[in-house]
Amino acid sequence: MKIKRGNRQRFLDSSSSSDVAFLLIIYFIIIAAFNINKGFLMNLPAKDSARLILREDLLRFDMDEDGNIVHESENINISSAKRIIEDAQRGNPNIAVIITIDGEARWQEVVFFVELAQDLKIDSFSFSMKKEHL
Repeated sequence: MKIKRGNRQRFLDSSSSSDVAFLLIIYFIIIAAFNINKGFLMNLPAKDSARLILREDLLRFDMDEDGNIVHESENINISSAKRIIEDAQRGNPNIAVIITIDGEARWQEVVFFVELAQDLKIDSFSFSMKKEHL
């Protein structure tokens, strides 16, 4: 028994597939230019570097669960923290800023403080969680 084969229709118009390929190329070129997630660009010390920080060069802050900043047992706002850091930088350009954060603190408050340290070009900046939340 002979099986009858039908005529296969080939893709005759290649212009539409090249148009789609061209549009995809343009699309990928355009989205390659976007940088969606920059994050915090901070210089971290090298793994094997040994940098000594004197106790008098430390400027300590605490952040409680409500996002309040505490410095030397006094509640302050972000602008007061900026003034304190700027005053300390004038007296000592090697100042190191440390903030200890409560685990329940709002992340946006933490981001504000990190941005403050970044804007003031703090070379030595450290933040950590309070021990009871680790």
